[in-house]
Amino acid sequence: EVQLVESGGGLVQAGGSLRLSCAASGFTFDGYAIGWYRQAPGKEREGVLCISSSESITYYTDSVKGRFAISGDNAKNTVNLQMNSLKPEDTAVYYCAAVFGRCDEGVNIWGRGTRVAASS
Repeated sequence: EVQLVESGGGLVQAGGSLRLSCAASGFTFDGYAIGWYRQAPGKEREGVLCISSSESITYYTDSVKGRFAISGDNAKNTVNLQMNSLKPEDTAVYYCAAVFGRCDEGVNIWGRGTRVAASS
């Protein structure tokens, strides 16, 4: 079965850090861009970051610049999202998504999400 599985979510105090991982099952990331999205309670889902197959990085949300970083591990077929200096407004369900092609193309595969909460 082709799927993406996120892990690493949890509850931290504001200012803390979390590292999310997105692992592929049933396929490899070759040729795919991998993006992280989030959906806060009562809000629409928004893009956070994306890394292309050539490791070009796109930020979708200015508020995470300087705090979040995305990286890929081809050997493990995973993409990680390092989140530092977390703020209460970062609280959301975080999803990873695989796009066959560029970051700005349509998502082909969604993960089920992992919850992140930063308390004030």
